[in-house]
Amino acid sequence: MNILIAEDEQDIRELLELHLIKEGYTVFQAADGVNALKVFSEKHIDLVVLDIMMPGLDGLKVLKKIREISEVPAMFLTARGEDVDKILGLGLGADDYIVKPFSAMEFIARMQALLRRTYKYSNICGKGELVNGEIKLNKESCNVYKNDKEIELNAKEYKILELFMDNIGKVHTKKQIYEIVWGEPYYEDDNTIMVHISHLRDKIEDNPKEPKYLKTIRGIGYKIEKVQ
Repeated sequence: MNILIAEDEQDIRELLELHLIKEGYTVFQAADGVNALKVFSEKHIDLVVLDIMMPGLDGLKVLKKIREISEVPAMFLTARGEDVDKILGLGLGADDYIVKPFSAMEFIARMQALLRRTYKYSNICGKGELVNGEIKLNKESCNVYKNDKEIELNAKEYKILELFMDNIGKVHTKKQIYEIVWGEPYYEDDNTIMVHISHLRDKIEDNPKEPKYLKTIRGIGYKIEKVQ
């Protein structure tokens, strides 16, 4: 698979490239946002890794442009914890993030998990239809509609929504959501759940900051509220 690393610190780019090549990946580097977009337009990229703070175009703006044409999985590198709020709040479509400083092995493990979740998803469609308020989920076509207008969800967002709509009013912990939807053991990886819940809210809620459907049960997990 082809990995694009957009990071202005050369040492980090080269360290990640070294480890990724050992794992069998092909790596393309970019030192700024402008070159990252150029590489992305010229090469087939399977996953993008974006530093938030880059010259020219920062990582947030780069992903915004990428999302206009592609749903390629994306991971942010961020030096500050407060950037997490920015990632989630803007709903840009990142699939994961990792806060600096991080180990190369941690990065590789998170990146490989993201690739597995994205490209090895299959047999997600079933039978029947689920309806809650303005939201309709058709299990046979794997389509979701709000007020009869189709909402575009990726496979993970769809499975999370299906899980909740199959269990209206039931609270699911992050561990339950992760192990049911991703089919992997949960190791307290809150980032992935938070990112996908945020994206799902952006797509199904009129006001994601005051959700009508997808509720957070503080300290426990999430649920879909019954809506008439």
